[in-house]
This record gives sequence, structure tokens and C-alpha cells, in this order.
Amino acid sequence: MPTPTIPDPAQMAEDAEKERAQLESEAREIDILVKQTAGEIDKLQQRQSEVAARLRQLDANLASYSREDIKSTYLGAQDAQLRLFMMRSQLEQLQNKQRVMQRYRSQLDHISAMARQLAEASSSVLLSGDGARGVDQPSIIQIIEAQELERQHLSRQMHDGPAQSLTNLILQAEIVERLFDADPVRARTELGNLKTAANSTFQRIRDFIFDLRPMMLDDLGLIPTLKRYVQTFETKNRIATHLTTQGELALPAHVEVLVFRSIQELMNNAARHAHASHIQITLDLQNDPVAVTVEDDGGGFDVEAVLSAARLRGGSGLANLEKRIQLLRGRIQFQSSTGRGTKVRIELPLAQK
Repeated sequence: MPTPTIPDPAQMAEDAEKERAQLESEAREIDILVKQTAGEIDKLQQRQSEVAARLRQLDANLASYSREDIKSTYLGAQDAQLRLFMMRSQLEQLQNKQRVMQRYRSQLDHISAMARQLAEASSSVLLSGDGARGVDQPSIIQIIEAQELERQHLSRQMHDGPAQSLTNLILQAEIVERLFDADPVRARTELGNLKTAANSTFQRIRDFIFDLRPMMLDDLGLIPTLKRYVQTFETKNRIATHLTTQGELALPAHVEVLVFRSIQELMNNAARHAHASHIQITLDLQNDPVAVTVEDDGGGFDVEAVLSAARLRGGSGLANLEKRIQLLRGRIQFQSSTGRGTKVRIELPLAQK
């Protein structure tokens, strides 16, 4: 992989401040959308209450209503319920975006402050005649590479997941539009299929958001989030998955995130590539460094060959994981061979030197 050019620290600080200004503008827009969505939800809740009253009246006097009236009332109830569900989900996503933007704002402030300090330190070093020796170039390069690899990974996930699903929805909507005049009966059927597909896509997007950044991690902490993720993973992939935790040592937020991401990556690898039938996760929070072990009974792999290929490609999940762990001065060890399962152990120090 070619060595990336190290950006000028002063320029990094300026870019971070510009990005923060843009973020502030977007945050104000999100705030407006949150208020509008909350207002719409209030209206829909009122409408749903009216529809529910109408349904109770209809159920009590079925003989007084025609078949079309009954059908129309129930369809209206379903539509009101779906709209309320969608608006509540939209509000949840907007509020989640607010939280993400708040964290990003804090990160930009941190980056800007570090870049200014680095610029000042670099100037002092240059004035003293030591040149670039005062700048920790390998660490900066690792950070830049890790960020780019994560962006590539996210881009592929977006393309293969939500983007593809939304494209299919647009195509289905165009089919329905063309059928409305030519074949209303079939158009109604296709519209029903479209609503089903929209619900399915929405659920996939919710899963994607959870994978991207589970809100539980901020609200409840690492262990409850892992328990929820393991349960969902077990149901979705039909793989017996067990989580064992030891100790209750409090972790810094960045270590919590890396522990969760590491376990998530290794579990998904066991499901997608190893075709495992059982996964055992052990999280040891008794000492510093904290330790994570993920073991599966899948097909295994040639450790040296796979890791060499992953490092060469650069954009794979294992390469990203290894780089993130190295940035925190951690260690990752693989034990595996073809046909004999895989065991991965990660150690992350809490006290960063």
C-alpha cells in the first residue's frame, strides 16, 4: 500500500473547524425536523384514536355497515397504524442522528485541538533544527489508513444493503404507477407487495443502523448491548452463541466501542466464512488489559495466508480490526487451521502510554 501524504496540521485544524461549522448548520436542520416529526406524530396519534373509536363503533354494529364500509375502515386503521409506526421510526432515526452528530462535534473539537498542538510542536521542532523527527509520523499514518479503510467498508455496506433495497423499492413504485390506469386490481396487489417490501427494507435499515452504531451502547453500556446483539445474531443466523462475562471493570468509551466492534466482526466472520454451528464469546473485565476471546467450531483457515492477503488488500474486516487494535497498543492472536475451528484472543490496555 502506498504511504499516504501526511497533511499539514494547521490545515487539518482549519478543515476541522470548517467541518464543525457545517455540522452546526446541519444540526439546526435536524432540530427543526425533529420538532416537525414530533408534531406529526401527535396528529397521527389523534387520528389513530379516532380510527380506533370508529372501529369499536363498527364492531358493535356490524350489521349496519356495508362490506365496503367495513373494508375501508379496516384499511384506514392499518394505514394509520403504519404511518404512525413509520413516523416514530423516523423520529428515532433523527434523534439517533442528533446523538451521532453530537459525538462527531466533540471529535472534531478534539481533532482541531490536537492539530493546533501538533502545528505548534512542529513549528518549535523546525525552529530548533530537529526537522520532522518531533512528529510521530507512523501513528498519524496509521490513523489516516484506519479511517480510510473504515470508510471503504462502510461504503460497501451501504451499496450492498440499504442502497440496493431502496433501488428495488423505486422500481416497484414505478410498476405500480404504470398499472394504476391499465389494471387497477393488479395495481392494488402490487401496492400491497410494495408496502411489504418497504417494511422489510425499513427493518434491514434498522439492523444496519444498529450494526453501524447501536444506541444501547451509549445508553446502557457494553454488556447489555452485547447480550442484545448475541440474541439477535443467534436468531438471525441460527448459530448457538454464548456470551460469558467476568468482572465489571469500567471501560473508556473508545475501548467499549472497539471491544464491541471486534466481537461483532469476529462473529460475522464465523457466520459468513467459517459456517460455524457454535460460537463462544468470553469477555474478561477483571484486569488491565481487558481480554476478549471469540471461539467457533467452523471450518477454520490458514492464519498466515489469510492475514497476509487481508493486509495486502487493506480493505477487509480483519485488516481494519487489526489496525484499530494496534492503534490502541493492543494485541490480537489467531489460532486456527483448516477444519479445526478458530480461536481469536484480543487484549486491550486501558492505560494508554
